[in-house]
Amino acid sequence: MLLGLAANRLHHQNEDAALFSFLRACEQGIRELNIGFHAVGRTYDAIAAAEMLKGHKGLVRYPYGREGGLMKLVAEVVGMPGDNRVLDGAIYLIDPVDPSSIFPEALALKRQCVIHGKPFISTAASARDWVEMERIHAGLAPDRNADRLHDYGNQTLALIAHDAMKPAMLDFCERNFALLSRYRRRVGTGTTGQKLNELAWSKGWPADKPWVDRFNSGPLGGDAQIADLVLERRCQRAIFFEDPHVARQHEADIQLLERAVTTVTQEVVCMTSPAVAQRWCDAAVKR
Repeated sequence: MLLGLAANRLHHQNEDAALFSFLRACEQGIRELNIGFHAVGRTYDAIAAAEMLKGHKGLVRYPYGREGGLMKLVAEVVGMPGDNRVLDGAIYLIDPVDPSSIFPEALALKRQCVIHGKPFISTAASARDWVEMERIHAGLAPDRNADRLHDYGNQTLALIAHDAMKPAMLDFCERNFALLSRYRRRVGTGTTGQKLNELAWSKGWPADKPWVDRFNSGPLGGDAQIADLVLERRCQRAIFFEDPHVARQHEADIQLLERAVTTVTQEVVCMTSPAVAQRWCDAAVKR
């Protein structure tokens, strides 16, 4: 298993930063699963200076971002099979006010992960959750230190899908209805939320009770309303099925939600493709 790894400066500037908290929590799992990292220069240097992942042969230094390091990760997510360079996904711990987080190569990294159904992991909580998910798939015992990420009965789940991805969201929720129903609350934007409520009612959910609390549709500000829940630590997981092929008139609202998630990097798990979300569900029911 091989991932790209990058972190904006905020996330490795002191010992409590997100990159280091992730590695401290997951170093054992990384070694158990033999996860390899192609780490962009400054991120690699920070890990080495902190003396983390010492002796881990899977940690490989890539050029600095200004020298094309992140661009190379994008190409490897797509796949460079002739060179045997194919990433299984990418961890990019984003500081939403760092200008480099919206450079073309940063946006392309996420887009290609979504297109190819690979994990794009942008928060420390998502990285922590992903390692635990892969540990469960490998047959390892649950890490009790990750329990807070799976306390569904006390958590809120956001379910959002662009127009072309609404059928995939309906299919995903139907297949995983029992697990998703364990959340204390589910929220969604207008049209998606209505379709999911109709699905739930058809499956026997009480007709006088919404399965999803609906906010406005995306173009009318629903993404911003859910972003507010995220910033107030009232939403702990977001499943957002994006259509990477279509430009949206409310692109700024979508970016606002993404920025909110990365602002509270230690608190919120975010998944952006059906394949990744399904893999999480398959692990969650085993945990």
